[in-house]
Amino acid sequence: MNKELLEKKLKEIDQIIQSKYKEETQIGVLAGLAGISLFEFYYSKYLDIDDHADIGVEMLTDCIDKINEGYSYPTFCTGIAGAGWVLDHLEQEEFMDADNDDLLPELDQYIYTFMVTDMKNGNYDFLHGAIGYAFYFLNRYRNTKSDELKEKYKGFLIEFLDLLEGLSEDAGDGKVRWESELSIETKERGYNLSLSHGMSSIVGILTKLHEHDAFKEKAEPMLKGAVNYILSFKSEEENPFSIFPSWVTDNKEDQNSQSRLAWCYGDLGVAMRFWYASKTLNDEALGKTALEVLKHAAKRTKVEDSLVRDAGVCHGSYGNAQMFYRMYKETGDQDFKDAFEFWMQDGINRATFEDGYAGYMQWKGVDKSWAPEVSVLEGIAGIGLTILDYLADYNTNWDECLMIS
Repeated sequence: MNKELLEKKLKEIDQIIQSKYKEETQIGVLAGLAGISLFEFYYSKYLDIDDHADIGVEMLTDCIDKINEGYSYPTFCTGIAGAGWVLDHLEQEEFMDADNDDLLPELDQYIYTFMVTDMKNGNYDFLHGAIGYAFYFLNRYRNTKSDELKEKYKGFLIEFLDLLEGLSEDAGDGKVRWESELSIETKERGYNLSLSHGMSSIVGILTKLHEHDAFKEKAEPMLKGAVNYILSFKSEEENPFSIFPSWVTDNKEDQNSQSRLAWCYGDLGVAMRFWYASKTLNDEALGKTALEVLKHAAKRTKVEDSLVRDAGVCHGSYGNAQMFYRMYKETGDQDFKDAFEFWMQDGINRATFEDGYAGYMQWKGVDKSWAPEVSVLEGIAGIGLTILDYLADYNTNWDECLMIS
């Protein structure tokens, strides 16, 4: 892959971000200013100059100002929990010396209240509900230097586990499931298997909690039960389109069995969370299943097989590239290297919009068509971070915000 071309693309992305970020109204990590700042910090590290990090600091200062001025949207994707996660991440990765133990606890009660309320209302959603808040508190638990705060976060997370258990349904044969709303429009309910809004993110948060002795015992039965439930929908066909459906309902006809190749829904997110679960559970068979699903996904390169329409991280080329790159780092497997190189090239090839940002537009669906985007999840900040990962000769961990590391 042409390094010069990629570096030129990064420069374009940086220029657009710098000219547009003041227009950003949200502050979250996946959609918002804090997430966009990640690009500037990682770009600064890559170039080994401070200028871009200084812009990143300005963005974060804007986030804090917005909160002080009454910005109150709490979620991980677009709100306060996401901005807090970014501050924590940057301190953890030694990008900046933020005094998060002074700054962030002021937001704790607010975020905690939303976490509990959402759980009681059955909204476990990673991007817009309780798992996002728990994910933020787990990061605080890992990073705080204060024993008193650590105890507080431990209490929050144990309460989250209790509420998650209360929300669960026993599906028999060691299977556990969680119901949620599948469509805002139709209000239809069912069992979402995805990483963005569904049970793969439950597998994700439980895996991350299981890695800590304080939560292992409580997390393990639910983690195994969730894995077993998702596994029960694994396709037995010889050569299926996708191995897992996006969601299941009591009406078999209603299952979305042909899920596209993407981060948000489908095989990639499911299999990546299975991979990490297999490591903490020491479950060799689950690890093998994860690799089998990922190998099948790696072959889905034709447009009609992948259904990829755009380049962004959420459901486009660079998201696929990032996940295969992460799995290549995990396993050293050539199939994953080939897959991430294919999707990187596919992403480069998609920079064709003259009125896009750095040539990129996001596909908004049939009724809305195309629009330029800056965010991590759907826009050029995420594309830039993926390119930086590819070019960097050191490990980066920004993609933990997508629950793929």
